[in-house]
Amino acid sequence: MQAEADNDDSTVNNDGKTMTAPAELMDGVPESARETGRRVGMESETSKRSASYFLTNHEPAAVLTLPEFADKIEVMDIRVALDKYPLLKDRYLWKLLSPERDSFTKSVSDSLGGGYFIRIARNAKVDLPIQSCLMMSKDGMEQHVHNLIIVEPGAEAQIISGCTVHEGVTNATHIGVSEFFIGEGAKLTFSMIHDWNSSITVRPRTSARVEAGGLFVSNYACLNPVKDIQMYPSVECAGDGATARFNSILYSDNKSLIDAGSKISLNAPNTRGEIIARAIAKGGSKIISRGFLEANKVPAKAHLECKGIILGESTIHAIPELVGRMEGVELSHEAAVGKIADKEITYLMTRGLSEEEAVSVIVRGFLDVSIFGLPKELAERIESLVATVAGGL
Repeated sequence: MQAEADNDDSTVNNDGKTMTAPAELMDGVPESARETGRRVGMESETSKRSASYFLTNHEPAAVLTLPEFADKIEVMDIRVALDKYPLLKDRYLWKLLSPERDSFTKSVSDSLGGGYFIRIARNAKVDLPIQSCLMMSKDGMEQHVHNLIIVEPGAEAQIISGCTVHEGVTNATHIGVSEFFIGEGAKLTFSMIHDWNSSITVRPRTSARVEAGGLFVSNYACLNPVKDIQMYPSVECAGDGATARFNSILYSDNKSLIDAGSKISLNAPNTRGEIIARAIAKGGSKIISRGFLEANKVPAKAHLECKGIILGESTIHAIPELVGRMEGVELSHEAAVGKIADKEITYLMTRGLSEEEAVSVIVRGFLDVSIFGLPKELAERIESLVATVAGGL
């Protein structure tokens, strides 16, 4: 599985032109936008990232790959990539998702407004994360993006991606289509941080295909109130020994609606899947946490776990689904929704904490990201967000 790209040793920008090594990975991004990007894990220091893609509204502000990674990865705006590699349209674009799936995919198909193309070369081991940020800075806008990620056989990489909105933006909509192709024996960890506000509508549409021996790990965190999110990413484990994992941390407040799910289809022997979700709802908000596991070949094994805490008059609706279509599949699920146990609060209060402090400690433990096995830097970033959430309860 290759994009048939020709690499050189030069840094490239979003126009595909060669340039000298950047002093910072966010060169060209205004300082106010940089500060917003930092909330979702964007770094300027070249020692911490291998490449960057930064989109503001529908205009790339920074698209850079460090020279030492030029033979391992390509990062560019999707519109540039489609011009540079015409075969992408035939082999990859809209092959995992249909543009006719719903009105949101149709809008991206009809009016493409950017997005990133990332290719990890065959057998390349990229030891620094690739970063991306999709930002909105205009009131009332509708952002249409299509991301295409190709991880060639034997390659390994991690992507840290953030979606956010500039301070003061109201009544905007983000629509993001993403397609992931994970080759034989390839490994990708994709970590997404959403940092919205209570007036933003969000509609991600994501699908991935994992070939034999491949691994796809998706980590997702939404820790700020948002008006309305609806997402249901799916992964097909298509080759022998393929593995997929989804990890999610969801926090809703201020009457937010979060409808977030994941689906894993085990369509080859010796495949495995795991879906883990942690959810906290407060402030009259609602979280719908969906999980769907299906096994169509044997042996196949998967587990789904959803745990939620309700604070005040809010709602968590957990919907676990298991479908096995052959004798010998092993699918399991565990779901629990409720309040913080009084005995836990009482125990911590006997140790000198106030009731508010006790609740904060319990919430931080509940949203512990260590179970996700995240890169240290990203784990620390999300832990900081969790601490902010817990401190405000």
